[in-house]
Amino acid sequence: MTSPNNTTRAILVITLAVAALALGDALIKLSSGAISLWQMFILRSALVLPVLLALMALFARSAFALRHPGWTGLRSLVLVAMWVAYYAALPHVPLSVAAAGYYTSPLFITLFGALATRSAIAPRHWLAVAIGFAGVLLIIKPTASGLSAFALLPLLAAMLYAVAMLMTGTRCRGEHPLMLSAVLNVAFILAGGLAFALLPAPTGTPAPFTAAWTALDSADWRTIAVLATAILIGSIGAAYAYQNGPPAVIGTFDFTYVGFSALWGWLIFTERPDALSSLGIALIVGAGLLAISRPAPAPSPPRT
Repeated sequence: MTSPNNTTRAILVITLAVAALALGDALIKLSSGAISLWQMFILRSALVLPVLLALMALFARSAFALRHPGWTGLRSLVLVAMWVAYYAALPHVPLSVAAAGYYTSPLFITLFGALATRSAIAPRHWLAVAIGFAGVLLIIKPTASGLSAFALLPLLAAMLYAVAMLMTGTRCRGEHPLMLSAVLNVAFILAGGLAFALLPAPTGTPAPFTAAWTALDSADWRTIAVLATAILIGSIGAAYAYQNGPPAVIGTFDFTYVGFSALWGWLIFTERPDALSSLGIALIVGAGLLAISRPAPAPSPPRT
């Protein structure tokens, strides 16, 4: 049973983790025209990986035992694809809108989990899906003039994240969180290396997804260092929080990512979602909270 003190610490940790991740994603959006995504993947993970290995060597030597290499590798590839889809949307949509689309993931986890186990979906989960879908429609505005393919990419990222989390809970359950994070960062480096090996180099100004290796100045290196710190705090913090607190409670505070994304979007980019998008964000957050909440226990029958 989780103690109140552990739950309080877990809530604080998950809040710090999502604040760091949201800041990192804002910096990705800010630097998308200067540094290619593949270079960012390589350099960020090159800084994170030695820290993870040092933590494993000092505090969790058992984490070096890779129990499910195939599933762990596949999970990492799915997560890399998820981040590529999400980062592809950031230069084209407000950060808060992208975050709201990405946080439809609890709805997809509910749906995919039910399909995988062939179990029935509770009525409140169907209600959550309907509310979340309505929120998505308000954000992407599917009209001839308003629909943007880039607004759909966070939904693809949410689907991929749902698949990865279901794999984490079923096929990679015995892996240490530090090992999962280490393999993921290896996958980032490999993905960046393959992009440079297979994609043609740009002839003009480097775009975010071209295979361009640009010289970095001190400001760029500070950005890379902050990104590495953000993903390190986010990945380890989320693992700690979900291991030490009730998942439904931690999942609720996980949604503060949407609020932090709106905050960073306002402070860094002066982004202000319109009224319909704001309503859509609120509906998606509410639907996600409904999806991860637990039904109240039935009252005990009176004693006779």
